[in-house]
Amino acid sequence: MNRKLEGKVALVTGSGRGIGRAIALKLASEGAKLVINDLDEAPALETVQAIRDAGGEAVACAGSVTAPDFAERFIGTAMQAFNSIDIIINNAGYTWDSVIQKMTDEQWYAILDCHLTAPFRILRAAQPAIRNLSKTELEAGVRNVRKVVNISSVAGLFGNAGQTNYSTAKAGIVGMTQTLAKEWGRMNVTVNCVAFGLISTRLTAGAAGSSTANIDGREIKVGVNPDLLEAMERTIPLGRAGTPEEAANAVYLLCIPESDYVSGQTLLCSGGLTGV
Repeated sequence: MNRKLEGKVALVTGSGRGIGRAIALKLASEGAKLVINDLDEAPALETVQAIRDAGGEAVACAGSVTAPDFAERFIGTAMQAFNSIDIIINNAGYTWDSVIQKMTDEQWYAILDCHLTAPFRILRAAQPAIRNLSKTELEAGVRNVRKVVNISSVAGLFGNAGQTNYSTAKAGIVGMTQTLAKEWGRMNVTVNCVAFGLISTRLTAGAAGSSTANIDGREIKVGVNPDLLEAMERTIPLGRAGTPEEAANAVYLLCIPESDYVSGQTLLCSGGLTGV
């Protein structure tokens, strides 16, 4: 069977659970070798084991993407384990919502650090390795198109009440995508973005505030009020939230050879929703 990503090395942040896990499993099913990251080691290792059980190759690099040393460790793990980098997916993230007059500096910087500074650091750390790999391939007459897919949101494109921090960060990642598409094209790297709408994950399941997620030592309330969730789904032309697997498929489209001449673009994966 001819798998589209055979032998490629893919790094996916936040891939122990939810959308990130679905992305990792999808890429692995098409032959990619994975570097799995999660804030916690246990879910990262679970995803690694799932890939290995299916006959694939994967290693873990657990820890917070906001840690100052994470980017170098993440890139180093890929180079040490597989001696290459072909695909980078900046997926890790969460929300910490409040209207602007109640939003603290801590909330603001925490979300920007996760959704914007962390991808910046990862891509900055990756550049020397990608430059050297690209130069070696060029000298050998080998053409290998590498892929970066950053994750944005409809909130980053259209705004969303109560999410000044998140919307700003997700708008920023679009600008970063467009800039790096211009900087990295000479290295045969496409840089694109997927903007998700409402996707069913642990962060949206359940009533708002009924459960929390521990993120960098903070207990962040997660979940959406069921009535609000139902109202949100009614605004989606397809009439429902997306699944993690559907979200992963959108990312996959920008990783395969068929998208080798697509760069600097933002793909909406929102069930037809074009505003919030």
